[in-house]
Amino acid sequence: MAGHILVLNTGSSSIKYELVDVRTQERPARGLVERIGEEKGRLTHRTGDGPPYEREQSFPGHGEGLDAVMEAFAAAGPTLDPVAVGHRVVHGGTRFTEAVLVDDGVIAAIEELAPLAPLHNPVNLAGIRVARAAFPEVPQVAVFDTAFQLTLPPEAYTYAVPREWRERLGVRRFGFHGTSCAYVSRRAAAFLGRDPAGLNLIVLHLGNGASATAISGGRSVDTSMGMTPLEGLVMGTRSGDVDPALAGYLARVDGLDAGQVESALSHHGGLLALAGTGDMREVRGRDDDTARLALEIYTRRVRKYVGAYYALLGRVDAIVFTGGVGEHDAATRAASLAGLDRLGIAVDPARNEAGPAGERAVSPPGAEVSVLVIPTDEEWEIARQALALISGGS
Repeated sequence: MAGHILVLNTGSSSIKYELVDVRTQERPARGLVERIGEEKGRLTHRTGDGPPYEREQSFPGHGEGLDAVMEAFAAAGPTLDPVAVGHRVVHGGTRFTEAVLVDDGVIAAIEELAPLAPLHNPVNLAGIRVARAAFPEVPQVAVFDTAFQLTLPPEAYTYAVPREWRERLGVRRFGFHGTSCAYVSRRAAAFLGRDPAGLNLIVLHLGNGASATAISGGRSVDTSMGMTPLEGLVMGTRSGDVDPALAGYLARVDGLDAGQVESALSHHGGLLALAGTGDMREVRGRDDDTARLALEIYTRRVRKYVGAYYALLGRVDAIVFTGGVGEHDAATRAASLAGLDRLGIAVDPARNEAGPAGERAVSPPGAEVSVLVIPTDEEWEIARQALALISGGS
């Protein structure tokens, strides 16, 4: 099948988009609408290496934002005639195990799942609704971040909480970053020249959001994020693992309610809480005790999960770094795996620090466990899944 798929990643105040050629994986256009709902918004539309097409105006809602995207394509090209529109949806619960064609029933189900991802699912739906209105005859495909993680076995997804919570309220581990994990695990197998069915991998998606995922034979068997994206590693603004009794303690001693605690842990925790900024580049660029402690806490948490997942898998063929930090921060990669030599895990300093962009090994030649850097491409993964669905898997 020839043509283009428009991939939309709708955030609370932004619309990230890419037009993907289904034959070549090339991106004839990509762009970002930001500060939706604020007084001064911006659209940046790129078509190649030349100067971008830019507009600054108010975008009261996502409808106006997508209207501006359509106008950008009309003004700066290329012609927009997609064969499908692919949407990133954060939470699919246990219902959506793979990409689906969007209809009214799917929209209702995503709405029902909004309490599990109140910051994400509603705005994902806003993008779907706007795109359905803009392209009423074009298939809309929802790709769920949780779908890849639904292969977790019961012993991995079950929390030791009251049965009623699990059965009536659906409390369990879901895991996220599944779209990224699906892509990089497949690419890692290709890089190693191995069949994915015979590989054990630990994928470290380190960005503003961060997670570790243990993958055996192409299937997720454990992951650090939980019922929500808050559990696990230290992130840009999310705390990661804390004592569950923290909310009760803060309620007793400071009068905070559950919503205030959840908001603080999600938006004012992580590197932001430790170093005053959630941007790893800014933390890395400083030379003070606060920044050094933040970096040690961050990398120590990653190292702890790597060790745990090594024990769980029994054998690890490769550790895969991806995400903005994982792909670009050599010091974080080295510190996250420091001291694991006896497990066959090591980072070669020269390869790690001087490696070219793109897919590469940063472990020593002949290492027992390969350490890889695989740039993620969630947009292509969304387009690939959408194409497979509308073409019947061909």
